[in-house]
Amino acid sequence: MASSLQTQHETQSGVYTFSSRPRAVPNRPKYRQSAPLLGPVHISNEEQSSYGNIMYDRRVVRGNTYAQPILPITSQPDPVEFLRQQEARKRALSRKRLKEQFGPKTPEPLEGRMNIDVQTEMYLEELSDHIEDVSVECQTDMFLDKPATPLFIPAKTGRDAATQIEEGELFDFDVEVQPVLQVLVGKTIEQALLEVLEEEELANLRAQQQVFREIRDAELVEVQRLEERERRLRVEKGNRIKQQKAVLEKEKETADKIAARAFAQQYLSDLLPSVYSNLKDCGYFYDPVQRDIETGFLPWLMEEVTSTLEQRYVARTVLDMFIQDVTNKRLEAFQMKE
Repeated sequence: MASSLQTQHETQSGVYTFSSRPRAVPNRPKYRQSAPLLGPVHISNEEQSSYGNIMYDRRVVRGNTYAQPILPITSQPDPVEFLRQQEARKRALSRKRLKEQFGPKTPEPLEGRMNIDVQTEMYLEELSDHIEDVSVECQTDMFLDKPATPLFIPAKTGRDAATQIEEGELFDFDVEVQPVLQVLVGKTIEQALLEVLEEEELANLRAQQQVFREIRDAELVEVQRLEERERRLRVEKGNRIKQQKAVLEKEKETADKIAARAFAQQYLSDLLPSVYSNLKDCGYFYDPVQRDIETGFLPWLMEEVTSTLEQRYVARTVLDMFIQDVTNKRLEAFQMKE
């Protein structure tokens, strides 16, 4: 912000005040124009007036107003802080120059042409305001670094005065040191007593801890002995239960075998006669002579009887035919005679 439009002063009471002349807010262009580091400088009518944002002004109070930093009465800055701010400003300026020089930027236009602003948004919008600018070329000298501002030393004001004080008028060491010595000795004795009491208490605590540790170890040994005894009893009980189960299983198996044998004997006592009778009825038990007669003689006899009967039937049929032929012939002869 231009220094010609601002005034800063300190009142007689040392309170800092600030005042600025009112002015109209200038119209800014929609897009910024990147100026090259060296070469002709283009200055537009809109850019000739500076603009400041109050949101970035460090003099505007933000946050808790009860914890504001107290400004010093004198306006003399801290030299170390001033040098640090100056170095940070130089680094920021050099970083900005390097970024403008080596950063990505629009390439230079061809001869006879010029670059214009183009909208890159998704929705195009008609540009109705056209900023008129005039190009002015001038040659500027190289800027030299501003030397460090010398420290401000205010002029000496007031009148010097002195007085003479003899030895022993204001301070007597022997008298004034007695309360201090009493306090130091009392505090030392009290601290020593506290340390002795603390050491005794620590010794008692260690003895109690040792007794407690011994009792705990004895209890742990007794617990381990009881656990081992319980484990042995549990294992022995398990073995006895397994043996008893095995004995019971053997007794049950023996009883089942005896019952099965008795049942088999009782069942087989009635089964054998019935089986023999069934086998005998089915022909598995037979007389060989009777079987020979039934299988060999009777079939041959039946065949012979059948063949004999067939021969007799054939002979009887032939005889009947002869008798019928004879009868027919005689009947025809008798009829012819009549």
